[in-house]
Amino acid sequence: MAAGENRSTLVPSSCESRRMTDTPSLAEGYEISVDPDRIDRERVHRWLSTDAYWALGRAREKQDRAIDGSLNFGVYESVSGDQVAYARIITDRATFAWLCDVYVDPSVRGKGIGSALVGEVREYLRPHGLRRILLATHDAHGVYAKLGFAPLESPDQWMALYF
Repeated sequence: MAAGENRSTLVPSSCESRRMTDTPSLAEGYEISVDPDRIDRERVHRWLSTDAYWALGRAREKQDRAIDGSLNFGVYESVSGDQVAYARIITDRATFAWLCDVYVDPSVRGKGIGSALVGEVREYLRPHGLRRILLATHDAHGVYAKLGFAPLESPDQWMALYF
């Protein structure tokens, strides 16, 4: 990592995670679902491939494969059913999960939808007894810290294989 680079991988710290029992409330008029058939694949692809720094230019076919291989969470307007946020988890449902592609439509940002979504992901995974949930962020450390995430204690123990 280059000096001064503001990018890190976050993981819920064991003490904070245990103390965090409250899931942020979802704003009235919205609902969260893990039903993969509700995912608006075209909308999710547009959001990520054109507006998310980590997925700019991602091909639709690749996004569809990512959705198919993941546990997906969507936030929807209760009345219209329109999707307004997305997150996905890659997990073995036993020891580890990777939280990625968290995105909230700009038209509904500032309503706590992203925090409620990530809180719901955390609570959905809690019964599985995972050892850790990881994520990477360039600019949302404060948001994730409020949900129990903390910088890795020993980032020098982690490695990555890049293609």
